[in-house]
Amino acid sequence: MRILVSGASVAGPVLAHWLTRYGFSVTVVERAPAPRRTGGHAVDLFRPAMDISEKMGVLPYIEQRATGTRRLTVHQEGSRRPVRADLSKIFGAASERHVEIMRDELSEIYYGATRDDVEYVFGDSITAISPDGEVRFENAPPRRFDLVVGADGLHSNVRRLVFGAESGFSTFIGAYLGVLTLPNVSDLDGELLMHVGVGRTVGMYGARHLGEARALFLFRSERELDCHHRDVPRQKELLRGAFAGMHAEVDGWLDELDRTPAFYFDSITQLRMDTWSRGRVTLVGDAGYCPGPAVGGSTSLAVLGAYVLAGELARAGGDHERAFPAYERAMAEQVRGSRAAALGAAKTLIPTSRLGVRGLAQGVRLISALPAGPSRALLRLTTKSGRLYESVTVDDYAPMPGAAPARPSA
Repeated sequence: MRILVSGASVAGPVLAHWLTRYGFSVTVVERAPAPRRTGGHAVDLFRPAMDISEKMGVLPYIEQRATGTRRLTVHQEGSRRPVRADLSKIFGAASERHVEIMRDELSEIYYGATRDDVEYVFGDSITAISPDGEVRFENAPPRRFDLVVGADGLHSNVRRLVFGAESGFSTFIGAYLGVLTLPNVSDLDGELLMHVGVGRTVGMYGARHLGEARALFLFRSERELDCHHRDVPRQKELLRGAFAGMHAEVDGWLDELDRTPAFYFDSITQLRMDTWSRGRVTLVGDAGYCPGPAVGGSTSLAVLGAYVLAGELARAGGDHERAFPAYERAMAEQVRGSRAAALGAAKTLIPTSRLGVRGLAQGVRLISALPAGPSRALLRLTTKSGRLYESVTVDDYAPMPGAAPARPSA
């Protein structure tokens, strides 16, 4: 059975790994000309994704490339006294199993675990999908597949082709984010340095094995701004305007916008679809149920979704009419929980008032100061994300008869 997966970031390679293990023939098409190696921004893997990565045999590689961020310093806008906290303790309170890693490095590891068993086609994109499985590409000749999976992110091309315009499914939750690469001028080693004000938050961090740093900007907006997701000059203009005058240190980070080798900007948007499947096509990860970039645990959700989709296809013997509804039922609770967690996280991370700014700083201080048990209990009582990450059970799916085990590599 031949399955085409669009997207080679996170969900795509994870899905390809498990589909191959279960005996399916997999092709992954990716618009980028090669696997991305810029590092990307930091993402979190919580317990379900850690468990799945361990099953794949790649967890040691992930742990080796963890950012190593352990300390947090929070500056409240208008206050001279920073709050310092043990960041590893805060993450430990949210999930008993967690690692932070640069997104592109995670993608490279998952790609490395599949490149010997999966056909990868870089530098191409799908242009049409017919009901009988014929797929047309920008560059390659048409090919026929039994199933097609969109794992191509928030602005999914597959979703647009099969389900229609993104505007019909996206819900803006009132905030934007920007990420830029810059020199590690503050010599950060294992530390996240944050500035928090009303309606805006920015943090800078470095990875222990990279000589550069990342700055993550989050700001509120009551309405969607007039900016296309590929209009980089306009995005930089909006970012400068949102953070102007916050702090001299932040001004210095903004100065790097004209020199940064890597920049990302987008609205924080949730996708809300009644179904992620139509005919021979289904969606996985951000393409189908993005809870909100940077605030909803979307990377862990994508890993879980890819694992469940492959498992349900194996369980159904490749019958998508049984597998796709089972996949959606299995993921429904986690998707709803991630959406709710994202709304709460956005409200906390980007405070709407000075009281909220103080509350964020003092909450960080309190969780860090408490012993592990009480801090975990406090976080789970006060946040949806703390409960969500520990509530997921990863099922074991049996490979189809005759399927050969995959060969993990990185």
